[in-house]
Amino acid sequence: MERHYGLDWLRIGAFGLLILYHVGMVFVPWGFHIKLQVADWVAVPMLATNPWRLALLFVVSGYASRALFARGGGAGGFAQNRSMRLLVPLLFGMILVIPPQPWVELVTSHAYPHGFAQFWLNDYFRFGKLDGIDLPTWQHLWFVVYLWVYTMLLTLVVAATPKRARGAAQRLFDRVFATPALFVIPTIWALLVNTILFPGARETHALFGDWVAHASYLPMFLFGFALAASPATRAMFARWWRPALAMAALCYAIVVAIELRWPGATIAPPPYGRIFSAARGVQGWMTIAALIGIAETFWNRDHRWRPMLTEAVFPFYIIHQTVIVVVAYWLLTAGLPMAANFAILVAATIFGCWGFYLGGRSVPWLRPLIGLRAGPPKAQGGDPRPATI
Repeated sequence: MERHYGLDWLRIGAFGLLILYHVGMVFVPWGFHIKLQVADWVAVPMLATNPWRLALLFVVSGYASRALFARGGGAGGFAQNRSMRLLVPLLFGMILVIPPQPWVELVTSHAYPHGFAQFWLNDYFRFGKLDGIDLPTWQHLWFVVYLWVYTMLLTLVVAATPKRARGAAQRLFDRVFATPALFVIPTIWALLVNTILFPGARETHALFGDWVAHASYLPMFLFGFALAASPATRAMFARWWRPALAMAALCYAIVVAIELRWPGATIAPPPYGRIFSAARGVQGWMTIAALIGIAETFWNRDHRWRPMLTEAVFPFYIIHQTVIVVVAYWLLTAGLPMAANFAILVAATIFGCWGFYLGGRSVPWLRPLIGLRAGPPKAQGGDPRPATI
């Protein structure tokens, strides 16, 4: 199975936007570990990516999983490989990378009186709550947890399904989604999830009981797995990306209009709350459809920077939010304007992510801990094999 460079670029771009999004969380009037200046208008650019950025990553992860599965080794080898590549950096992150985040939140919002060292040695590994915060925690690494769970479920299903039945399922997928149903069925599902099944529900990222997240992301992961073996579906994306993008822009305009009328924590009265949720659902899938179509049409080509950027994504993801939270904590008493705080946070996060990646990739025993394959770094500056995060 050939590598799809366009989806690599989508993955790189989506994680780049994730850094900007989490920097924005420091300023938007939504819950986060730490706040500097808060302004309602910050929600407007963030709502441009909020409905689709994570769902797209699950699609791309499902696609890459199909490529990895096709390399051989069977279901057992695939499950073992995925577990090592996901659970090892997850544990490393929970033990050493994540702890500054809850400490900053406790200090700034709960009057926690102790320094970080005492927190990490005495309170972080309590396996319980401290002022309502679960410790230890996976924080933003919830994505890795969900991806591993979905991967194990997929492995069990593939292992238990005869090859003939798997082939029939793929052919059914091709027949259905190589038609305009590609845009209709996922949109209907998004509307059901957002307005009927879980109206007003928020993701908890606690794994158990987070049904709105599973209803949103597990189908995306499975869709990506099937998409990898469906050139006809990818061609449909390429053929219709312009109308999909126009629909996404229209729905985003509706979302922005309602957000500006009832900003922040203000609850929009009926029927505007449902309209807001429905518009976000349609915006999410149509944006994903447009981006996959653009990637299929224009971006399915390699570049000398692509291998390194592809490899760097996982280490960037592991460290970026901790850098944001810690630097924001240092900026609390600086009294700088919002634009300066934003610029410093973006620059510090990019610098910190590159330092984490470049430092870790050069040390063989550190590589698996930061999400890289074991062994010496590749001479061309990255690993050309498919990745799933």
